[in-house]
Amino acid sequence: MSDDSKTSLDIQEIERLLPHRYPFLLIDRVIELSADRVVAIKNVTINEPFFPGHFPGHPIMPGVLIIEAMAQAGAVMAMRSSAFDPATQVVYFMAIDKAKFRKPVLPGDQLRLEVTPLRKGGAIWKMRGEAFVGTEIVCEGEFLATIAKK
Repeated sequence: MSDDSKTSLDIQEIERLLPHRYPFLLIDRVIELSADRVVAIKNVTINEPFFPGHFPGHPIMPGVLIIEAMAQAGAVMAMRSSAFDPATQVVYFMAIDKAKFRKPVLPGDQLRLEVTPLRKGGAIWKMRGEAFVGTEIVCEGEFLATIAKK
């Protein structure tokens, strides 16, 4: 990471890196950031647009969106650990492996997303992510992402 990098990012700094916007920006804050780890927060509220349909009367955050939130956190780490230019480059999600969903995520939960690189540098990154609510792991998986030109 460059010397001017910060170890945490607020939503405005995240939006300068990621192209995602509401309702698909799924991280609210980065609380720890280094070349070897990122920890991000997603506050899950009943106002999320997916809850009315997933499921009526029993709202649960879709597992694929938890995986996407981990991927977005990993993308921030990859961007800040390389010579990434958000004006000309983007990070694409390529693959998911070993995904496990351990417990439902409900409105009012706060997801803590912890992502570490398994293979980093260059155009393709392999990462491992874990999502927690409190001290309980609710989701985990490994994923590939690539840094590409827009």
